[in-house]
Amino acid sequence: MDDSTTPASSDGGDRVFARGQPELSTAEALSLLERGEVTTQHGMIRNSSNYTFLVTLTYEKVEALAIYKPRRGERPLWDFPDNTLADRERASFVLSEALNWGLVPPTALRDGPHGIGSVQWFVPHDPSENYFTFGDRVQAQLKRVALFDCITNNADRKGGHLLLGSGDRVWCIDNGLTFNQAHKLRTVIWDFEGEEIPSPLLADVRGIRDHLCDESDPLYCAMADLLSQGEISATLHRIDRVLKSRRYPRPGGGANYPWPPV
Repeated sequence: MDDSTTPASSDGGDRVFARGQPELSTAEALSLLERGEVTTQHGMIRNSSNYTFLVTLTYEKVEALAIYKPRRGERPLWDFPDNTLADRERASFVLSEALNWGLVPPTALRDGPHGIGSVQWFVPHDPSENYFTFGDRVQAQLKRVALFDCITNNADRKGGHLLLGSGDRVWCIDNGLTFNQAHKLRTVIWDFEGEEIPSPLLADVRGIRDHLCDESDPLYCAMADLLSQGEISATLHRIDRVLKSRRYPRPGGGANYPWPPV
């Protein structure tokens, strides 16, 4: 899956990617994503595995770009339940926020021109930049991403699914192939294999564990609206494994890298 390439529209790809977004808090951005009217459909994103649209949303006179992925445009996969990728996009955002890591752009699940789907805040970025061009300047952020992908069991962390936003902030997009009950981790980020996980990151992970165990907890309820009980239990198992080993995983047998890598 690759949703970070040029939109098939007349706007001009480079201009769209460089276009600024309004400065909103996460809560304000979510409100716009959830309640905003789709006033412009700029077209589909080229080379995407699933139907992915660049749209403009308008709410209370504020306009912003977003990425809209309707459920009905999801390509069937043998190892993921049908019509669940949009929910997994939203679940990834919910978990990132619970960890207070801010890795995933604000993401809502709502109705749209092509039915219910995920609607994610568009991150202005240089499309020539990706994981393979970042160098050493964002290593601390990549350690957080690598742990996040381990917990969410990301099966498709390509280099192009990491965007470099304003202030060299790393953003994780295209998080639909996540939270499978079976081990599916496929990523280009094996830089830290076998290394000790930084203690502050482990503390963050430990901090959400009990919330995911309590069926009355708001975090559990939010995740249960998006994932199956088995998928939540598998997430807890991965969290426990990380807390026990305190180290980043190493590549195992089978497929460990996504293809293509970008």
